[in-house]
Order: sequence, then C-alpha cells, then structure tokens
Amino acid sequence: MKLAPIISKPVMYIAHILLVIIVIFPIFFALTSSFRPLEDVFRYVSPISWKTFIPTRFTWDAYYNLFAQRGFARIFFNTFFVAIVNVFFGVIVNSMAAFAFAKMAFKAKNGLFFLVLITFMIPFEVIALPLYSLVDSFGWLDSYYGLIVPGIASGLVIFLYRQFFMDLPVALLEAARMDGASWWRIYYKVAIPLCKPVTISASLLIFISQWEAFMWPLLVSRSKEYRVIQVAMSYFVTEHATYWNEMFAASILAIIIPVCLILPYQRYFVQGVTSTGSKE
Repeated sequence: MKLAPIISKPVMYIAHILLVIIVIFPIFFALTSSFRPLEDVFRYVSPISWKTFIPTRFTWDAYYNLFAQRGFARIFFNTFFVAIVNVFFGVIVNSMAAFAFAKMAFKAKNGLFFLVLITFMIPFEVIALPLYSLVDSFGWLDSYYGLIVPGIASGLVIFLYRQFFMDLPVALLEAARMDGASWWRIYYKVAIPLCKPVTISASLLIFISQWEAFMWPLLVSRSKEYRVIQVAMSYFVTEHATYWNEMFAASILAIIIPVCLILPYQRYFVQGVTSTGSKE
C-alpha cells in the first residue's frame, strides 16, 4: 500500500481548514466587534482569550447609529439601485453588442472587438480623469446618471456573451432566418433564452463590481444624497477618531447581500464562466 496518498489527504484537509480559518477569522472578528461599544473593540485583542471572540458588553448601538444618525437606509438604497439598474441595462447592451460581434458581418469587426478586449485590461485609474471630464460636460456629476451610465458597457461581459454566441449552431440561426425572423427576433427569441448561465454570470459580475465600487462613486457623488456604501464607509475615519464598531457593522451589512446572491447561483456562475472558452 502506498503511503503517499494516505498521508497527502489528511495534509490537504488540514491545509483547507487553515485556509478557511484565515478567511473566516477577520469576518468573524468584524461581526463580534460590531456588537461591542467602541472602547471595547480592541481591548481584548492581546492576549487572545474568549473575550476576543465574544462581546462582554453586547450592544446594538453601532447598527442603530448607522441608520438613525448616518442615514444608511438612503445609502443602501443608492447602492442597490445603482447596481440593479446597471445589471438590467448592462445585460441588454453588452449581450446585443456580443451578438453582433459573434454572428454579424461588418467592416472592422475584429478591430473593434480588439478594442473591446483592451477596455477591461486597462486599469480604471488610467481613464478616470477623462471619464470624469466627459461626465462633467454632460452635467451628470452628483446624479444617478453619473453613477450608472459609465458602468453599463463592460468589455468583460461582452467577451463572455460573445464566446457563448460563437458556439451557437449556425444551422439554428439560418433556419430562423429562412422562416423570416429578423436579427432582433433571433437575438431575443433564440439566442438569449439559451444563455441563462452566461446571463447569471454577467449579472453577478456587474452587480458585485458596482456594489464594491469606490473610486468612481467617490469622484462623481459630492453630496450625501447620492453616496453609496463603499464611499460612506470611508467617512468612519475622521481626524480625531475612527468609529471601528460602526465600520465593522457596515462591513457586515455590505457583505451579506453579495453573499446571498452568489450562494444560490454559484452553480450557474461557474458554468457560465467555464463555458466561455476560446471559440473561433
């Protein structure tokens, strides 16, 4: 009997357990600290004891202050609204562009698609200032237009859809054309119903990228009326103090929604991403 597989399996399990602990520990610490008074957040960190993980003085003050004093109800609405609208229009616009790249013939198609690929390889910081100037010229600063419209088009989402559409049988589309269907009808009656995993993957990618966005909302939202959660959390750090318990409470609330979305649809997410290999 070979000892290597017998030994390697326990080692693998131990390594996985350690990785889970490393990932979960900061989240668990943030969760317990969100139920502590501000002065108790780091009081029991060293030496480590049961008090490090269980609050000795349990309080809901951090969560109460978020909604009663800092207006987090409006902030959550802004973040959720911006993310959902981006998902809705992002799926429509990017899937239409991908369908054109995959199934239609027009001049400079390959060159335009190359430019699309470049867009998600360039760091956002490179285009932030030109994009800010463009949005400012439209008068969209400090508005939902400024928060939403620049994030609708996504080179990565176009790539995912295009790779899926490339694999659609040509005979299926030709049969639809022979029956008199227009390209628009083929797109929303034939192509879109077949790409459920890719649509779910694209929706999750768009939603999470918008939910976690910080730099762009920081640039274009000047007032509290349009502030989103990632920007709002930066205001917990002030010149005189850092409100750690409220920051941890906001972090836990910010984690819950993406996790609740990803867990039920992770099978479709993985399927959608893995099914978009290179197809030419």
